[in-house]
Amino acid sequence: MSIDNTTSAAPASPSAPVSVIGLGAMGRALAGAFLDAGHPTTVWNRSPGRAGELAGRGAVLAATAEEAVRASGLVVVCVVDHEAARAVLEPLAAALRGRVLVNLTSDTPERSRETAEWAAAHSVAYLDGAVMVPTPVVGTPEALLFHSGSHEAFERHESTLRALGGRTVFVGEDPGLAALYDLCLLDFFYGGMAGLVHAFALATADGVRAADIAPYLGAIVEILPPIAAHTAAAVDARSYPGGEANLAMMATGVGHVLHAARTRGLDVGHLEAIRAVAERAVAGGHGQDDWSSTVEAVRGA
Repeated sequence: MSIDNTTSAAPASPSAPVSVIGLGAMGRALAGAFLDAGHPTTVWNRSPGRAGELAGRGAVLAATAEEAVRASGLVVVCVVDHEAARAVLEPLAAALRGRVLVNLTSDTPERSRETAEWAAAHSVAYLDGAVMVPTPVVGTPEALLFHSGSHEAFERHESTLRALGGRTVFVGEDPGLAALYDLCLLDFFYGGMAGLVHAFALATADGVRAADIAPYLGAIVEILPPIAAHTAAAVDARSYPGGEANLAMMATGVGHVLHAARTRGLDVGHLEAIRAVAERAVAGGHGQDDWSSTVEAVRGA
């Protein structure tokens, strides 16, 4: 018979038990981090055969999802999307009642809010979350995770959740906020990766190795933090002074990159999109403003 460790109003102890549902690469990393931090950890996965290494480290393998839920007051789920999460969780509503459910499944803010509504309807304290680092970084001081939803639940289990990363942040009681932060950072990341690969394609088209360009990219990376802070302030204030470098000038620079890439037969779809946004902003009167003014074109203003 499994032990029914429901939560109480008291803060979780340093060795509080936790259950992890979903043992893909990320789920296994999460369970491993809890084990490393000394938390009794119960695991379950729809498809068998993924928990052998975790069992060797001390994890308890639950025979059913319900057994996993009833083993701990804190239940962490990490599967492919919220549809998959709901398929697992909905039959477990009674078992989850009175516990804290932390959903680290990536999806949209809308789906996070829908899952939170479902949890509230079944008296389940709910935290939505997002893991912003690859699996090898999970459990380290550098690992960044966002949480949103029940602030009381986060405070109660914060010490346990910090086993997953030293940069564990509660971003608000709207359960969709963690997913929104996730998508915003991924928006930036995917755009950056696309630019990185395209830069390497441009270099290699002229016989220059990507490895010869790579050491100098740090000069760009290093200026990004102050640029991000400046751009955020400008976007929030809707004021875009272009004294240092105006948009019209930078749009011309985009045109140079676009011309060189097109001449070499490279795909230029993303560069055309960048130039189109810049040109719309210039046409909207922002030619003498800085690049942050393109947000008005992105917004459709």
